[in-house]
Amino acid sequence: SSLHACAPAEGLRKTLARRTAGPRRPPAMPDFKCAVNANSKATELRLFRIGGTVQQNPHMRGFWAATISFFVAFLGWFCLAPLAIDVAKSIGICENQLYPPQDHPRRPAYLTYRNLRTGKAYCPFGLTDEDRPADCEIDPGDVGASRYNLSVLEDCVCTIGTHCHDTLGDGATASVASTIFVRIALGTFLERAGPVNVQVFLLTFSAIWVAAAAMINAEWNYILIRFFIGAAGGTFVTNQFWVSLMFAPNVVGTANATAAGWGNLGGGFAQVFMVLMLFQPLKLAGMSADAAWRAAMLVPAALCLATAVCVKLFCWDTPLRKRFTPVDTGKRYGAALWDYVEVLKDPRVVAMILQYSACFGAELAMNNRLATHFRTYFQMGAGDAATLASAFGGMNLFARSLGGICSDFMFAKLGFAGRVWVQFLSLFLEALCLYLFGLVDNSQPWYVALVALVFFSVFVQMAEGTSFGIVPFLNKEHLALVSALVGAGGNMGAVIAGLCFYKHVDDPLTPFKLHAAFVLCCAALSPIYCWSEDEDQFVPHGARASAGREVHPAAGSELA
Repeated sequence: SSLHACAPAEGLRKTLARRTAGPRRPPAMPDFKCAVNANSKATELRLFRIGGTVQQNPHMRGFWAATISFFVAFLGWFCLAPLAIDVAKSIGICENQLYPPQDHPRRPAYLTYRNLRTGKAYCPFGLTDEDRPADCEIDPGDVGASRYNLSVLEDCVCTIGTHCHDTLGDGATASVASTIFVRIALGTFLERAGPVNVQVFLLTFSAIWVAAAAMINAEWNYILIRFFIGAAGGTFVTNQFWVSLMFAPNVVGTANATAAGWGNLGGGFAQVFMVLMLFQPLKLAGMSADAAWRAAMLVPAALCLATAVCVKLFCWDTPLRKRFTPVDTGKRYGAALWDYVEVLKDPRVVAMILQYSACFGAELAMNNRLATHFRTYFQMGAGDAATLASAFGGMNLFARSLGGICSDFMFAKLGFAGRVWVQFLSLFLEALCLYLFGLVDNSQPWYVALVALVFFSVFVQMAEGTSFGIVPFLNKEHLALVSALVGAGGNMGAVIAGLCFYKHVDDPLTPFKLHAAFVLCCAALSPIYCWSEDEDQFVPHGARASAGREVHPAAGSELA
């Protein structure tokens, strides 16, 4: 009987011993396909080294799973953006549907309209008042001639100042606003469920709402569905957290930037994929425009579901374990909501949130608005507008990786001062190029706008890459929360831009200039990055790191 009495106590002792002993190591280190440091994190990024089991190659499986799942999620997130004008026609919110020009010839959107292809204006004889358009002039030589040229109007007039333009803008804002809450919440969810489970949930949830977009029939459910599809944007946080768990400090900047950049490419690819590869071929096959865009929504939904299944079946959270625990980042306790407050007490984290709102927020704003801007302001066809808009996202192919590479290179030369200087210069040049894009009006050839857009995009993506070259070193213990908050800051920037710059300004180009001023102000925050009380990393002090090992700036410990 005494042995039976001691058994529960002995079991309790063993349980407590396991809980306080920290993470268990396997009896022998696995034979990894990538070179690793003492903490089993990869010290090299071998993009095409994809063979081996999940035990042998968890690093590159994690890298490609994080990248591809993020790409597919972004494709779903922005699948409605290039088709927004066609959706507007289907639900009947175009200006010439709400106010037929035969019955309402003096609508402001009509009076100032000029067809750029033909050069003909709605008011062929000018306006009665150029400063405050109220009506068209009559032909002074022929009083009987019509003062209105109705034939110049597009099928869907959706210019600035119309209800249509405001509705599409509200949908774009809703799609990025919802992601703010998702990304903040993911800091806790990632610590509780791990990156694989979180990514699978986000992809599945997004797929449901992307498929539901095929049933949009009113402006209220257009905005609502775009709000819920915004959950797909949360995959970015998982992407960055997951990659940071897999790679050592000497390559984490490059790995983070490449995974995020190629994932972000999904936003640019959506512009071309949805229009040129789905919408237009379906119309050529005999579908109406209304049926074609609805059928097209089912494809990205299916891709999201298929990707979720593959991630769940073939990937691990960390190099050594299938599932992540907070102990893997050095935390001595589980996730808690108060951790967010502790993280936000650090002014460097707040500065990074604002700076990321200036670069990633700009990218989200452009992904949502460029196709519509080219279709309404430059009066391009759907295919041409989608192609130009995709050029912005296309720079993700190399530019974000370039930012991460530059951040790692300058760190090796100048220490953390190098990372901060690259961050500042990328944001400064982003602001300059965005302002130049805002100077390109529709009297100039389209390729002028394209050149300005490409340079603007390069520096946007570079700034995103340099940002996450810094993020893993802000707070190692709360890495998931920092990644979540900074990622949410990017969406906050898109909401700020949508509500403050693009929604209430009637001029089509002024919002870009105001947005550029916001980016410049955020770039000026760079001196805040002080890694200790007596060390300002904005001033070079020389390299202080070697490959695979780095001194943690806040605690002086090795950041693995």
